[in-house]
Amino acid sequence: MANELEHDVDLHNDEVEHDNAFDTVNVRRPFGIERISPRTGKKYYKPDVPLSLRPEIGMIFPTLDEAYKFYERYAKEGGFTVRKNTQVTKHGVISLKYLVCSKEGHKPYYKIDTLKESNASDSKEKKRRNRASIRTGCPAHIRFQICDNNKYKVYGFFEDHNHAFVDADDYHMLCAARKLSYNDENLIYSLSKLNIGPVKAFNIMRTHCGGFEEVGMTAVDCKNFKRDLNLYIGKHDAEMVVQRLTLKKKYNPDFLCDYFTTDEGNLGGLFWADEVMKRNFIMFGDVVAFDATYRSNKYDMVFVPFTGIDNHHRNVTLGAALLGSETAEAYTWLLKAFKKAFGAVPRVVVTDQDLAMKKAIRDVFTTSRHRLCMWHIMKKLAEKVGVTIRRDTTFKRRLCDIVWTDSIEPIYFESKWMEIIRDFNLTGNKWLTDMYAIRNDWIPAYYRHEHMSGLMRTTSRSESENHFFGQVANSSLTLVEFLSHFDTAIESQRYTHRKNDHLQGTQPLIGLLIMILRRKLSKFIQGIYLKTYKRRFTMA
Repeated sequence: MANELEHDVDLHNDEVEHDNAFDTVNVRRPFGIERISPRTGKKYYKPDVPLSLRPEIGMIFPTLDEAYKFYERYAKEGGFTVRKNTQVTKHGVISLKYLVCSKEGHKPYYKIDTLKESNASDSKEKKRRNRASIRTGCPAHIRFQICDNNKYKVYGFFEDHNHAFVDADDYHMLCAARKLSYNDENLIYSLSKLNIGPVKAFNIMRTHCGGFEEVGMTAVDCKNFKRDLNLYIGKHDAEMVVQRLTLKKKYNPDFLCDYFTTDEGNLGGLFWADEVMKRNFIMFGDVVAFDATYRSNKYDMVFVPFTGIDNHHRNVTLGAALLGSETAEAYTWLLKAFKKAFGAVPRVVVTDQDLAMKKAIRDVFTTSRHRLCMWHIMKKLAEKVGVTIRRDTTFKRRLCDIVWTDSIEPIYFESKWMEIIRDFNLTGNKWLTDMYAIRNDWIPAYYRHEHMSGLMRTTSRSESENHFFGQVANSSLTLVEFLSHFDTAIESQRYTHRKNDHLQGTQPLIGLLIMILRRKLSKFIQGIYLKTYKRRFTMA
């Protein structure tokens, strides 16, 4: 092809002229040099780059990596991307290497018979789908060949492309120009521990980097990384979690871990507690609440945190578990694992009305006093008494006066309860009859002299714990991800505890007064707590 027979149409960005009337219009300008062959009529495009960046026959590079970086920089300036192609290796050394335009060649087209029945042998072939290809059969390429001194020389270079180039402002959109570095992947993973998904992580990174064109990736790239990470975990999810906790137990004697598998080989239950939880149980484990209403992973396993109250009246996690089912057998195994790990049982256990829990506590925690959650019971009251009574403020006030208080005697509670049942014609209400039958387990008047760790009267503390962990977990997590998120949440909880200890330590006189007041006025504090719940219920 004779160059003199071609007419070059130079479309340099700095030579494009605009009419003064259209100076304010954002005109998209072509990129590079366009050539039209008079013989074939086809358009060819030549990168418009400085001569210092343009490869030349005979150029020598010390290594193949240096040669690739040079050509990649040339491609970026020219508005296209590079793909590694054919190579020849002799005695483990690359002697010949081709680098081509990413649009070189043509993607094969696969025919799909949509009427063909799928079976085990050809199911993969039927599921294959054709995707749009960016390849145009571009002939541009460069060839590097090894020299006698083990350096690499440019032996061939063809710079004409059969496609238009990408503007510099859009270069970051090309697939080859996007890449997640190790730091990017680590940041996405770290943010996921705070329940921040890949799309939000991308928005954080692009904001930090200064825009979409500076971040070097797209939101889809971030989602694909998260997807590939989960695929890597795959069916080994439970195995990886158990191995991780087992290794902790091996190298840290104070770490506590136990698990069991089902007959099918699936993970049936997992319990763990570290040395800090063990120390917290010794200090704050008199009254423990646990709730199993929180599902925090893709396998629908139940997350069971054991919750106590620390010296600052804040939640403190004493242990955690995952259960595959909510049966009496599963809870029995869990409580046995808890008892074995800590060597003791709490004096008081607070749960909801789950019958499986009740049976397991009776069989394993034989010396513990089991209390039911007032909050759960009173929450159900509205739907059990009907719309009319539910809206009656007199009914709410009279009931709260005897339920949300521990300043009355049991005989007084019983007489007032019967008056309410009679006055509002609720004698035939089976649910209220059942709740009255188990009044010893949830009405404060029946354990008014029993120490309940200050404010621990209901498993609303467990509800609060679930909300706390809910901020760093969701139902689509793998077990590996959930365990990492759990560690993040525990780290936050312990930091808050240390901060409260520090504040109390810097004010010793005030801290001493608070301690005295807590001991002397514990009844008063409990009364305020119960009145708060009474007010909440009345306003509902």
